[in-house]
Amino acid sequence: MGSLESGLVVPLKRDNLGRSSSRTERQHSFLQRNRSRFSRFLFFKKLDYLLWICTVAVFLFFVVIFQLFLPGSVTVMDESQGSLRDFDKVPADLMFLKEMGLLDFGEEVTFLPLKLMEKFQSEDKDVNLTSVFHRKLHRFGYRKPQLALVFPDLLIDPQQLQMVTIAIALREIGYAIQVYSLEDGRAHEVWRNIGVPVAILQTGREKASFVNWLNYDGILVNSLEAKVVISNIMQEPFKSLPLVWTIHEGTLATRARNYASSGQLELLNDWKKVFNRATVVVFPDYVLPMMYSAFDAGNYYVIPGSPAKAWEADTNMDLYNDTVRVKMGFKPDDLVIAIVGTQFMYRGLWLEHALILRALLPLFSEVSVENESNSPIKVMILSGDSTSNYSVVIEAIAHNLHYPLGVVKHMAAEGDVDSVLNTADVVIYGSFLEEQTFPEILVKALCFRKPIIAPDLSNIRKYVDDRVNGYLFPKENIKALTHIILQVITNGKISPFARNIASIGRRSVKNLMALETIEGYAMLLENVLKLPSEVAFPKSIKELSPKLKEEWQWHLFEAFLNSTHEDRTSRSNRFLNQIELLQSNHTERDSYLPVPETDDSFLYDIWKEEKDIEMLNVRKRREEEELKDRIDQSHGTWDEVYRSAKRADRAKNDLHERDEGELERTGQPLCIYEPYLGEGTWPFLHHRSLYRGIGLSSKGRRPRRDDVDAPSRLPLLNNPYYRDILGEYGAFFAIANRIDRLHKNAWIGFQSWRATANKFRIHKIHIFVKSFSF
Repeated sequence: MGSLESGLVVPLKRDNLGRSSSRTERQHSFLQRNRSRFSRFLFFKKLDYLLWICTVAVFLFFVVIFQLFLPGSVTVMDESQGSLRDFDKVPADLMFLKEMGLLDFGEEVTFLPLKLMEKFQSEDKDVNLTSVFHRKLHRFGYRKPQLALVFPDLLIDPQQLQMVTIAIALREIGYAIQVYSLEDGRAHEVWRNIGVPVAILQTGREKASFVNWLNYDGILVNSLEAKVVISNIMQEPFKSLPLVWTIHEGTLATRARNYASSGQLELLNDWKKVFNRATVVVFPDYVLPMMYSAFDAGNYYVIPGSPAKAWEADTNMDLYNDTVRVKMGFKPDDLVIAIVGTQFMYRGLWLEHALILRALLPLFSEVSVENESNSPIKVMILSGDSTSNYSVVIEAIAHNLHYPLGVVKHMAAEGDVDSVLNTADVVIYGSFLEEQTFPEILVKALCFRKPIIAPDLSNIRKYVDDRVNGYLFPKENIKALTHIILQVITNGKISPFARNIASIGRRSVKNLMALETIEGYAMLLENVLKLPSEVAFPKSIKELSPKLKEEWQWHLFEAFLNSTHEDRTSRSNRFLNQIELLQSNHTERDSYLPVPETDDSFLYDIWKEEKDIEMLNVRKRREEEELKDRIDQSHGTWDEVYRSAKRADRAKNDLHERDEGELERTGQPLCIYEPYLGEGTWPFLHHRSLYRGIGLSSKGRRPRRDDVDAPSRLPLLNNPYYRDILGEYGAFFAIANRIDRLHKNAWIGFQSWRATANKFRIHKIHIFVKSFSF
């Protein structure tokens, strides 16, 4: 083998010109060159082998570390370890699931408000760019941000408790709040006790109440029943106001399918317009957004948390007794185990229930075969619906697991869930999929003071401490569930320790997720509200006292908790019935009319086109008149001039600017113009001859009124950008432009519609305070 030096020697090249070299020299040179190459090959190959071995070792090391930290995947229970590891090692009693193709877990269901989050991020970028390229906006901060809370009524219910708690927190960080309601109720006293003013809105045609919503920086509307208020805010000039609409009911979602199938498209489209108007539609859980998917306009948002379940448990606890057990087919001394799960249906649910049932088998080891039908331990599985074949699957699983006959019973989740939970002695959460929030059914179980056993999912572990207010088991080790259930149930009864844990859970669930709800609304308002420079920024919600944001304000409603109140679902159903009845009457009335349905936007386009043509003709006639003035021509006699002037005056179309109102104003020394924009301002405009409206937009002018059309006098107002910049000053310029052709009074004045709205508001509040004092 050649040495390192010889290996580095450059071999002699063959000289093409020297033909006299001998054959021996050529062979020696050839051997020397081969030895050098062979030594280099072994040397570098040795380095390559070492590098390759090190690379493989490092790779295997990281693979082992990665596998150690991977979350356990739930598959099938192993006989020896009691864990779910491998699909190939299926126990004999669960083999039928593999044959049926049910040995598979579903995928997690996740709701993300992507469009809304992108909108907030883009707005933040715009603000940052503005602060970089322009001067920083100076804030005077002489007033607080104004919020309007709108309710359909002021009845005592959980939604009032939630909004009172949120309002107290928002007021502490710097918001000013005004409450509006369509109906009065006993919650009026609660709002008055915390110092929040309340106004009752009248919805009748004769005594309707109107609000200038521009006085507020944001509007929070609660419930579907407040739709009439949102319909008013859909009109100009309120269309751009931030509107947060909170929906707790699922009644409309169930009816939306019927609207589509029965051809009630007009009613369906009307609701879609209302949903599109809201800046953000807030739901208290992640199920409702999926139920309302037919109306989704990309503005859905979820703020989890509500005191509704704890409220219902307090008010309905006395309604449940042993008679409920008898109606459900159980004896008073039976021990009932309820297996519950997520509200979503997925293919892995059957497998999870089979694993839970297999873990509960040791409880029945002491039950003899002769008395298997009289087993004191019963199992209820709450899942699926009454129309599916889920009961057949549960019976097959119980039979293959050799459960005693009649012990395992399936209950449809669409039934009376509260009765099932109240009947149960132990509640086991049998879903292994991660959810985005704490399961609502576990909240109900805790409210009914039931011991709960659940897998250690992240959103369950966040609120449940193992062996403090509940029991947790690793989801990849079902055998741990067997140990827990044997500790909870001893000698056929619930152990005293488990009862104590259930009592602690009842106390902890009363204020569950209050912090998330309050902080969620505060941070949502920070993203939604666009506060002008005269408004002071509110403080951060993080600075609020923990007592005001970690508990619901139960003490304000203690006097009303025992009072009976109508369920919100029934009120919502009655409201929807009224809406459907009005819509059906309107449809029947229109069916007798021979006039076909027309689109307002299409008519407006036709009117706009005719108006542009007319303005073009007027401009041409004006140019022709100017040309005629430069040419010498005979004007005729005075009678001919007078007749032609009268004829031109009659033919002139001034967009209804000559009407009875102008005749009444003839001879008056003063005319007051009221600039307005949109149908939302109509209730605040005067109808006397002293006043005359001037519409800043041609689309929102009052019908059959002699209002002045400002864009026709000042075409600059046809551009929305300049119309918004000028505001009511655009009306001043429109009147000043060619004023001699319009105004014939000695004096003119201007009054904003907002001045009338403020007087109207002060007058209403004064009357309301007087009536309340009596």
